[in-house]
Amino acid sequence: MPVKPWWRETIETILWALVLALILRAFVVQAFWIPSGSMIPTLDPGDRVLVAKFWHVLSEPKRGEVIVFKYPVDPSRDFVKRIVALPGETVRMENGTVLVDGAALSEPYVVNHDNFNMPEMKVPDKHYFVMGDNRPNSQDSRFWGFVPKTFIKGPAFVRYWPLSRIGLLH
Repeated sequence: MPVKPWWRETIETILWALVLALILRAFVVQAFWIPSGSMIPTLDPGDRVLVAKFWHVLSEPKRGEVIVFKYPVDPSRDFVKRIVALPGETVRMENGTVLVDGAALSEPYVVNHDNFNMPEMKVPDKHYFVMGDNRPNSQDSRFWGFVPKTFIKGPAFVRYWPLSRIGLLH
């Protein structure tokens, strides 16, 4: 078998690396930058997270997961929020307290509360009700409605930047 010239080996290696990177980004994991303070204190503006794009093929989205999804009002933009209510559940708010199927939701991750009131709504099949952890400063399902399951890119599972806050997301 003839030996390939060094330049051809280099080009082939670079091309294979690009193909592999594109496959990983499309189907496995993708990096996202957090542009706003809607998820403070869980995520700060400028944080960078990794999203497991394949995860919801293996498991249904769960209440409490921090997800990245296409913004329903403008699908060209990505948003990050926490799942609060699942398909078929009813959700309402009384003085800032979230009630799912009539029971108050325990939300230790919410530090900044508001006094928002919202009438009861039923989450449609294959849709989710999402909210930011920084309630007074979050545009979320309270204002623009439910997130279709098909719009969910996946759960954010790790923050990798800044290095001082690196770690798994809960």
